[in-house]
Amino acid sequence: MTILASFLPYIQITLAVLITIGVLLQQSDTGLGDAFGGGDGGSSFHTRRGAEQFLFVGTIVVSILFVASCFVALVI
Repeated sequence: MTILASFLPYIQITLAVLITIGVLLQQSDTGLGDAFGGGDGGSSFHTRRGAEQFLFVGTIVVSILFVASCFVALVI
């Protein structure tokens, strides 16, 4: 357990950086006009495909791993 305890902070930092990169790389379809009520009024449905879906699912997986590592840190 001491080996895991010594590597856990580095694992958490790496996962946090990967989450940040994953969130920042995702495409956002909201514009500034939508924020102030100047949108077109219709809600557009967007289906993720290819690399966009891989990035979305990868971000979710990395987030789950980060939460699991936080729970492990509480137990150790």
